[in-house]
Amino acid sequence: MATIDIRSVSKAYGGHAPVLTDIDLSIRDGEFIVLVGPSGCGKSTLLRMIAGLEAISAGTIAIGGRVVNDL
Repeated sequence: MATIDIRSVSKAYGGHAPVLTDIDLSIRDGEFIVLVGPSGCGKSTLLRMIAGLEAISAGTIAIGGRVVNDL
């Protein structure tokens, strides 16, 4: 498994208010994390951005040291 580094990631849809703003998170090899929050707070959006299913508005996501923003 590889390290996932999320740096200053933000997501906004069109001209609407941002869904996620300036998120920083590091998940090291072997770690287990849980995203908890109320409905509509951006948990699924963040997971979709990590998986590459959702475009990132700002910031970088790196997996194993390789930036994967545009894959």
